Amino acid sequence: MTGQDDPQQRLPQEREDAAHEPVSSRRQLLMGGAVAASAIVSIRPALANTAASVLNCTIPVPDQARAGNYIAPNGQVVPAGTPGAFPAAGRSYTGEQVKQALRGRPLPGAGYEQNQAYLNYIRRLQSGTSGFTCYASLQMPR
Repeated sequence: MTGQDDPQQRLPQEREDAAHEPVSSRRQLLMGGAVAASAIVSIRPALANTAASVLNCTIPVPDQARAGNYIAPNGQVVPAGTPGAFPAAGRSYTGEQVKQALRGRPLPGAGYEQNQAYLNYIRRLQSGTSGFTCYASLQMPR
């Protein structure tokens, strides 16, 4: 028998290898856990700030480029004086106000039908339109 085939000579080496593996693996696991924990600690405040900024962002009705126009009941921007359409709000609504309005509360200063027209306008916002990012962020689950 050679030295490699002798179980008495292999056993101590195997024990030594086995003793180092779990320590190394545990150390790596603990280091990975520490990295994950620090990431969670740094992400949570960022998410809290994001949630707060979403509620404070603004949505103009209509956007600045179409100010002076009216809002039709279906949410389209139409020329001023269009029968059945509502004058522009002349103001911006906060994300919080829009969020509440989407849940059934009226937008400040708007009657029922006017409120519905403004909400339809907001729902129709498209990328590149002022207020779109704010409205899109309200739709994101938290």
